[in-house]
Amino acid sequence: MRLTDDRYSGERSQFELALRMIRHEARTRSIRECTGLSDDRIRKLYATYFRDGGTSGIKRRRGKSPRQITRFVKNAENQIQATTLVALFSAGLLIRIDQNDFVHPCWPRPDVEFGHRLCRAYETYLLLHRDPALSFEWAWNLLQCVSCNDELFLAGCRQCSAFYVQDAYALDRGRCPACEIVGKAH
Repeated sequence: MRLTDDRYSGERSQFELALRMIRHEARTRSIRECTGLSDDRIRKLYATYFRDGGTSGIKRRRGKSPRQITRFVKNAENQIQATTLVALFSAGLLIRIDQNDFVHPCWPRPDVEFGHRLCRAYETYLLLHRDPALSFEWAWNLLQCVSCNDELFLAGCRQCSAFYVQDAYALDRGRCPACEIVGKAH
């Protein structure tokens, strides 16, 4: 039997995704949801490839994943970054936005393909923002929150017609964060 045999491709994909998510400092639960690997196996992967492997600088986050939404809308810069991530989620087919601007998840539950798509979206986000305000776990939380159309939704700017992430329970001036920043500069 060879490692390249097709019957090992699923396990290899789980393993590669777990390592990829560990590099992004994802929590064990997030990795487990996407890969199906046990908590013990995930901890051993971290110990083998990152902790014992030298000075990687990669930390293991403990505790529950973040669940608040205020981080996404607390200032214009965070709002722009959250909006960028939502656009990348849509481009990566993690969500779809209907004609009424409601967001719908494209995956009933996380799996390996979902995890790889989420990693690609997050890695693209890191390339687009020099000083990223949102960690991988915050991106995961944003995807969950925006998919529910509950606390976060996509609002339309009255000035430039762009869409942006907005808190459903906050006052909305109808201006996207980019127009807010430009307006303050003048």
